[in-house]
Amino acid sequence: MADRTETEKRDLAEELAAAVRGEVSFAAADRALMTMDASNYRRVPRAVVAPLDAEDVAAALRVCREHGVPVVPRGGGTSIAGQATGVGVVLDFTRHMRRIVSLDPATRTAVVQPGVVLDDLRAAAAPHGLTFGPDPSTHSRCTLGGMIGNNSCGSHSVAWGTTADSVRELELLTYGGERVRAGRGTDRTGAPTGLPPRLRDGVKGLVDGELALLRTGYPDLPRRISGYALDALLPEQGTDLARALTGSEGTLGVLTEATVRLVETPAARVLAVLAYPDESAAAEAAHTLLPHRPMTVEGMAADLVGDAAGLPKGGAWLFVEMGGASPGEAAARAEALCRAAAADGSTDHTVVTDPAGQRALWRIREDASGTATRLSDGSEAWPGWEDCAVPPERLGPYLRDFRALLTQHGLRGTPYGHFGDGCIHIRVDFDLLTPPGIRRFREFSYDLGELVVAHGGSLSGEHGDGQARAELLPKMYGPELVRVFEQFKSLWDPSAGLNPGMLVRPARLDENLRFDVLPKRPVPVEFGYPHDNGDFSAAVRRCVGVAKCRNATTAPGSTDVMCPSFRATGEEQHSTRGRARLLHEMLAGEVITDGWQSPEVRDALDLCLSCKGCRSDCPVGVDMATYKAEFLHHHYEGRVRPAAHYSMGRLPQWLHTAAPLAPALNALARTPLATVAKRLGGIAPERPIPPLATETFTRWWWRRRKTAARAGRRTEDHRPAPSPSGGRTVILWADTFTNHLSPEVGRAAVRVLEAAGLRPLLPPTAPLRQPGGALPQPSLPRLHRPPLCCGLTYVSTGQLDRARTVMRRTVEVLAPLLQDGHPLVVLEPSCAAALRTDLPELLADDPRAARLAQSVRTFAQALEELAPDWQPPRIDRPVAGQTHCHQHAVLGDAAERRLRERAGLTGRLSGGCCGLAGNFGFERGHYDVSVACAEDQLLPAVRESTEETEILADGFSCRTQLDQLGDRPGRHLAEVLAEALGEAGE
Repeated sequence: MADRTETEKRDLAEELAAAVRGEVSFAAADRALMTMDASNYRRVPRAVVAPLDAEDVAAALRVCREHGVPVVPRGGGTSIAGQATGVGVVLDFTRHMRRIVSLDPATRTAVVQPGVVLDDLRAAAAPHGLTFGPDPSTHSRCTLGGMIGNNSCGSHSVAWGTTADSVRELELLTYGGERVRAGRGTDRTGAPTGLPPRLRDGVKGLVDGELALLRTGYPDLPRRISGYALDALLPEQGTDLARALTGSEGTLGVLTEATVRLVETPAARVLAVLAYPDESAAAEAAHTLLPHRPMTVEGMAADLVGDAAGLPKGGAWLFVEMGGASPGEAAARAEALCRAAAADGSTDHTVVTDPAGQRALWRIREDASGTATRLSDGSEAWPGWEDCAVPPERLGPYLRDFRALLTQHGLRGTPYGHFGDGCIHIRVDFDLLTPPGIRRFREFSYDLGELVVAHGGSLSGEHGDGQARAELLPKMYGPELVRVFEQFKSLWDPSAGLNPGMLVRPARLDENLRFDVLPKRPVPVEFGYPHDNGDFSAAVRRCVGVAKCRNATTAPGSTDVMCPSFRATGEEQHSTRGRARLLHEMLAGEVITDGWQSPEVRDALDLCLSCKGCRSDCPVGVDMATYKAEFLHHHYEGRVRPAAHYSMGRLPQWLHTAAPLAPALNALARTPLATVAKRLGGIAPERPIPPLATETFTRWWWRRRKTAARAGRRTEDHRPAPSPSGGRTVILWADTFTNHLSPEVGRAAVRVLEAAGLRPLLPPTAPLRQPGGALPQPSLPRLHRPPLCCGLTYVSTGQLDRARTVMRRTVEVLAPLLQDGHPLVVLEPSCAAALRTDLPELLADDPRAARLAQSVRTFAQALEELAPDWQPPRIDRPVAGQTHCHQHAVLGDAAERRLRERAGLTGRLSGGCCGLAGNFGFERGHYDVSVACAEDQLLPAVRESTEETEILADGFSCRTQLDQLGDRPGRHLAEVLAEALGEAGE
């Protein structure tokens, strides 16, 4: 039997490869990437095919049909009901079939292939004042094919309806190879147009025979997405076959092209945020706002938005967008709505006219599908009942009953969503790991299905039925109409080859759960994973598949970092989601079978820059940089590592040894010997080796102190004490990069800190003790001792044993100096992030590590907290450059922005990652991706700047990338301020 299976697999692979011009893959990594969507479900496909065009789709269907293999069409993989997973051949439309074929502003239509990302269509339509109306929160990565398959909606559906309202014509291929051009209207026989004879007669006969049931069997509500929309085939509905096929979830045909309607966008938009005492009050009020013709009526409660700024005081909010021909008209309409809302229960409101302010608030809403997966206490919550919908006027009573049902089953969740359309999104803290928890999930699902139907609602109000809800369709439609659904499916797909187990004749809603395959006990790991109770599996489970990491471009005004490698390559395996999927499958051991030794996971992580962007930008806080370090530690444990791990992973050690030889080594770096050294060290041949400082920062510091001592001034080298001016003492961290490669940054920081009345001190290189616990005052440290280290380079290369060793030494030395609350000022953002997060997570058993992490401050944070009255010199120049990705992800840059503003440095810094990212951009094989990351935001921003613009880059990697790839160098903010102090004569 095994030999027969292997033969069939080989034959299928050979025939697909011969028939399809696009990519055909049976590789474990590619299959693993497609096992899940954004639902609770998992299926392992046999192969993945990326067709070039419709002819490729037809060829793939023919081969699969001959082998009896099912086919699953897939777009962005953000479906929440499981319909983008399957056991056969997955057709991945995101790789090639993503062309906007045409766009006609006169007829307000566009012709698109199924892989077109929604935001790409919206961008193409925008210059004509048009847009595609439906806009789910995944608009930056979901595809038109997926939206048509699920009949997606989004926040603007109160104005522009569902995807079905925007579809004009569909071109499909059935599993049997028949071509269908579905539109609206009938042919001379009264059958829907565009059907081949077999389907024409069968569809007409089925509709004619069930007219009464089709006219009475569907609830009347704006968000009725569940089931097949066969009522669209009624004569009084215009016999709209395109509309009937929208929302069929790839079970009837494979979409190859679509003609869609575009709508005119208002010239101006204003966001009114209405506050209510609680979510029930907001739900009760939502439908009363519809007569004001809003564009959105979105609801959220306090347990989801937390302490978000910009919201009026309340317990729940409605986000209501109003449009107008001018900003004044839009604002006037918003104010009128707010007055009406105040008379009907709203307790407060704010009207946001600033586009940047609107984007910030909308981001809260758009990230909700991810943030809702973690409750306030850190508990996991899951989809499954993500988008039930009821008539809008029933939303208040339904929501109260829904809350009561949660309580009855001992469950919790955070409702939010499209209140104006009566559609509720929620993630519930189901236990999907144990048999009792799964039974409760099933029982709750049945009870909630009955509740939704009792309120006249739809099991799905946006994301389709898939496997999550299809089992319950008889509750909503009754057995007779569900039987008609099955007959319709059999007409189109008699072999049941398209997306079987979805929508009709479905698998049970508690089968194929994605967590069944994960280890039942935590696997041994090195990091503490404090937010996941030390469980690496729980950390990997954080990725629910909403795929914000697959954004190919950055939204205007965004400072997001995630995910630079995906934006550079466009490959799923180089997205945060893709890597999380591979780690999930590694833990499962079914597709990825080599565990920590997996080459598939290693290769996917190879292009991870460890930028930490996902730690902050991923709505659920996936931390791929930490997962990568964990994997590399286990993967190379007891084995020979790549050369770059020895050369750059142990950089602090080498730089300390090389410091006395800096002039000679700098000279050698300009000779052909550098080529040999780079080859031996695993360094990209395209990269110049940065010059070493001929005088390190620490030598400059102690030389300066020694000079001061000889001049008779007091030097209290290590004892924390107030300065004569009353300023606070700060411990200045001499990181490896500042010390050996850019000491000018350290010198500038000392000058600025002292000018602000602070007293910077460098820590010693070994614990200093004397009887009674007081700190002695040596004249100078022993410079031959290795310097303290945050462990960053060891962590990024997965040398976690060495990282822990150097971190323990750092804690041992610093703990006495920081015990009185003195801050640790770190100039290099990546080192600050390592001390803030990696150190306490690797030394979870040492409480001193957590105290050290809490003491870390950036340069700007220290000035703001400890010298709030100090006025920096006025520089009055625009800025360009980049916020360091680690600072963005771990530390935030609010203090830096405020300091720049006080100094007259205007403008914003770019988001993204510079692409050098420590050792990443220097490693052999990474140069092209590194450059592509720099070209994403940093280099264009610098090129577009004027001559008087100050180029800021606090990270050594960012400055090095600018030096090597750009026309203008970047400087640390401390350097800019120190120079201005000199110009001011201070």
